[in-house]
Amino acid sequence: MTGKRLIIAALMLGLVQVGFLSWIIAGRAATLRNGKEVLLKIEPVDPRDLLRGDYIAIGNNISRIPVKLIANIPPGKFSSDDTSLVVRLKKGTDGYWQPTAAWFGQAPAPAGPDEADIRGHVAEGWDLRSPDVTIAPEYGIERFYLPEGEGMAIQNDMRVRPFGIKLALSANGTAQIKALMDGDKTLFEEPLY
Repeated sequence: MTGKRLIIAALMLGLVQVGFLSWIIAGRAATLRNGKEVLLKIEPVDPRDLLRGDYIAIGNNISRIPVKLIANIPPGKFSSDDTSLVVRLKKGTDGYWQPTAAWFGQAPAPAGPDEADIRGHVAEGWDLRSPDVTIAPEYGIERFYLPEGEGMAIQNDMRVRPFGIKLALSANGTAQIKALMDGDKTLFEEPLY
């Protein structure tokens, strides 16, 4: 009887693990398929990861958020906590989305039809005292992996003409990179699965 219980427990554990991984993959695919599309301008950093190959490290127009955009900093608060940050984006005339406001925790109202919210994370210790200071939230979109041998060429091209990333944003502001853009041309698109 103990052998049967052990086999049943192992099968149940395996089913739970497969179910959990499927849930993660399906959630990412749902965001890529149904999320609101946002285009951000990017700038080059370093294109190589020894374990995963070529990538472009993405610095973009929401990588640094001026403290003056954060609407809910409590009086007398001098530095950030380890917390989430919601950044409200609005589409610019050039097609790229720009930050217009930010809040620690939650936005006070949903984004309008021509706006989008992206959720990031701010590490502890960023200076909040001066409106001229910027903080650097992480959104989980800081790297885009490319086929081997493509990273350096794209990195060099990024220095001479504008590139962007097309994001898909879920309803709660979680971002997934949907495509790497060279102007209006799609260079690489993320597969759903």
